[in-house]
Amino acid sequence: MSGHSKWHSIKHKKGAADQARGKLFAVLIRQIEVAARAGGGDADTNATLRTMVQKARDNSVPVDTIQRAIRRGTGEEEGVTYESVAYEGYAAHGVAVYVQALTDNRNRTGAEIRNVFTRNGGAFAEPGAVSWQFDRKGVVLVPKSAASEDDLMLLAADAGAEDIRDGGDNWEVVTPATDLHAVRVAIEAAGMKVASSDLVFEPTTVVELTEESAARSVLRLIEALEDHDDVEAVWANFDIPDAVLEAVNV
Repeated sequence: MSGHSKWHSIKHKKGAADQARGKLFAVLIRQIEVAARAGGGDADTNATLRTMVQKARDNSVPVDTIQRAIRRGTGEEEGVTYESVAYEGYAAHGVAVYVQALTDNRNRTGAEIRNVFTRNGGAFAEPGAVSWQFDRKGVVLVPKSAASEDDLMLLAADAGAEDIRDGGDNWEVVTPATDLHAVRVAIEAAGMKVASSDLVFEPTTVVELTEESAARSVLRLIEALEDHDDVEAVWANFDIPDAVLEAVNV
C-alpha cells in the first residue's frame, strides 16, 4: 500500500474521515455535475458519470441528491457552473504532487492553491511538470472477508484487471481506467462484495521518506491542500514506512 493510501487509512481509523464527510458529499455532487455537463446525463453512455454516480452511492449520497446534480449538470435545473481543473507542484524532498479541483472561479482557485504550496514549503509548477509521473488507473476495493486473494485474482484477471494488492482490510484490484466498471461488475456478479471503486492517479516512481521531519513536512502540505474547499483529490508519489507514519500521526 502506498504511503498516501496508508496515511488515509490511519486518518480514517482516528475519525478524521467522519469530520470531512460534509466536504466529501459536496465534492461528489460537484463531480457528478461536471461529468453530466461534459458527457450528458445518461450514465449508460457516459462512463465518467457512471463512475461518479457509483462513487456517490458507495458513500451513501441519497439518490434524489444524485439526480438533482445530474439535472444541474445537463442544465435542466439552475445552479453554479463548476469546471474541473488540475494543478501541479512539488512538496519538500522532491515529492511530486498532482491536485484535482472543481471550481466556479479558475483564477481564484489557482491563486489560492499556489499560496497553499508556498506556505507549506512546496513549489507550484507549470502544467505537465509532474503529471507525467502518474498513470491513470481504476481501483476496486474488495473486503478481505469477501474473497480469498487467489479466487479474486483469477476472477479479476479474466475481467481485465492488472494487479491485486494488499490494502490492509481490503484487496486493491488495479485496472486500466477504461475497464474499471467492467471489473467491478464482474466481481459483484460473482457474489463478492465491493467496498468502493474509483479512478486514481498511480505514481510510476516513489520518493521514500524515512525521516520523521521529512514525512511531517510533506504531509503538512498534503493535508493543507485536501482541506481546501475546491480540492476533490490530491495525489503524491511518496512512501513512508509504517513506523514513521505512526510516529508522525501521534
